Amino acid sequence: MSQATGLLKPALKAIAEDIDHSFDLLLPLPGDPRNRLVEAMRYATMGGGKRIRPLLVTATAAMFGVSREAAVRVGTAIEAIHVYSLIHDDLPCMDNDGTRHGKPTLHVAFDDAAAVLAGDALHDFAFELLSDPATSGDPFVRIELIRTLATASGLNGMCGGQMMDIVAETESFDLPTVTRLQQLKTGALLAASVEMGAILGHVPIEGRTHLRGYARDIGLAFQIADDLLDLEGDEAAAGKALRKDEAQGKQTFLSLLGPERAREQARRLVEQAVDLLQSYGPEADILRELARFIVERNH
Repeated sequence: MSQATGLLKPALKAIAEDIDHSFDLLLPLPGDPRNRLVEAMRYATMGGGKRIRPLLVTATAAMFGVSREAAVRVGTAIEAIHVYSLIHDDLPCMDNDGTRHGKPTLHVAFDDAAAVLAGDALHDFAFELLSDPATSGDPFVRIELIRTLATASGLNGMCGGQMMDIVAETESFDLPTVTRLQQLKTGALLAASVEMGAILGHVPIEGRTHLRGYARDIGLAFQIADDLLDLEGDEAAAGKALRKDEAQGKQTFLSLLGPERAREQARRLVEQAVDLLQSYGPEADILRELARFIVERNH
């Protein structure tokens, strides 16, 4: 077992605990009729999820000497955006899913209105957190963090990709279009996680090229792995409904490449991502091992 393999498991455990603690601390019950909204936000954010995006932030930030506290705050903001997207994605008007992380989805556990408002509030909470001087004392860092996450979340990022995914239910997409869809829907937020760790470390734009390439490659590998899990995975391990893409007739990496070619492409992307980190030493070991974990995971 490599040193990095030994590093990843405790890193995943630590970031899961840190993010749960962060949401617990930052989302106290107000003690008034807003309680139900905050209870819904806490239900959705705590006690579940792989926390890959916050780990990308903290692992990247640590490479440049950023404090763990600041990196966890930024990771919490990114996770808030990720969770909001899942809450809305699970709604009856979208994917209409009943299970997420092995428990009832938010609209099932509460109701549609609470789910919509909780998602909206988490979206706003993310930017409230990034704009707080407690996250960074440098206003230029704060504005770049906000801009990066906003771009990755909106029309030119996650939301744009989600709309493409909806359109894919009724239109046939070729491989370049499916690739673009996934770069926006899944890859944009993963890429932002790496970028924001570097921003915290005051790394200039020209110094982030290899990190951006790494993030791009693991984003596509992550989605191919998700497609494979949707086809071959176990619902109990995944904690959500599987085999939906095929039932909806969507074009995916699997439908266009076939499972074996897709699997090989994911492996190549991971190795390419790892190669892009060759200018870094052991401080990048968690990023290297996380790239490999992405294609080996079972949920």
